[in-house]
Parts: sequence; structure tokens; C-alpha cells
Amino acid sequence: MKTKIHAAAGAIALLTVSAFWLSTVTVELLGDTAAITMVKTSVLAGMAVLIPAMIIAGASGFSLGKGWKNPVVNRKKRRMRIVAANGLLVLLPTAFVLANWAQAGRLDAYFFILQAVELVAGAVNITLLSLNMRDGLSLRRKVVLGAGVR
Repeated sequence: MKTKIHAAAGAIALLTVSAFWLSTVTVELLGDTAAITMVKTSVLAGMAVLIPAMIIAGASGFSLGKGWKNPVVNRKKRRMRIVAANGLLVLLPTAFVLANWAQAGRLDAYFFILQAVELVAGAVNITLLSLNMRDGLSLRRKVVLGAGVR
């Protein structure tokens, strides 16, 4: 049961971050000021989905990986530390600032510089979460096949 919760939370986190990133890129390329404001406000509101998913994925992953001496599990743990730090130190603060600036109509050079920082940090998290999903699926196959990955 714990593996299913972990997989679901991880998938929700990856899909949410990807949706934020794709929405931002699309609206920056094709949208007007009102659309940009709507996306930035929606990204901030979407944190109510992303943050619990990340907490559940991280906590269940650390619980599932406890006691394992497998290098794949260790890589997943290292990646999650980077994802969490990136989210807390870069993505969450930029989401607040960009939503506030967009709502105030402040779409200036600083907005777009900060937007670029957010997109790079988001791409890093998408990459790391995707690698973790790949490795998780690989571990699951090994466990199902009885290869003993502990």
C-alpha cells in the first residue's frame, strides 16, 4: 500500500510541476497580461496540491528506502534533497513574488528575469523527479521479479 501511495504522490508532484512549467512557457509566448496574471495566480494556488504531494512522496520514499543499501535508492534520496531545497528556496518564493507582481501589473524586466530563474529551477525539478520515477519503476520491477534489491 505504501508503494502505491508513494507512486501516486510522486506522479501528482511531477505532473503538477510540469503543468506549472508548461502553462508558464505557453502564456509567456502566447498570452497577454491578463493571461500571465491568471497563470501566476493559479500556480500559487496550485501549491495547495504540490506541497502535500511532495511531502507525501518524500516521507513515503524515505520510509520505503529505510535500511536499503542500494545505490539506486541512495540516488533517489540525494535527488529528493535537491528537489526539496529547490522548491523551498527558489520555486515557492518566486511563485509568491511573481503572483504578487503580476496582480499588481508589474510585468517589467525584473519580473521576466525572476520568471527565467523559476523556469530553470522548475526544469531542474522536472528532470530530477522524472529520474526518480524512472528509478522507482526500475526498483519495482526488480522487487516484483525477486531480484532482491535491498
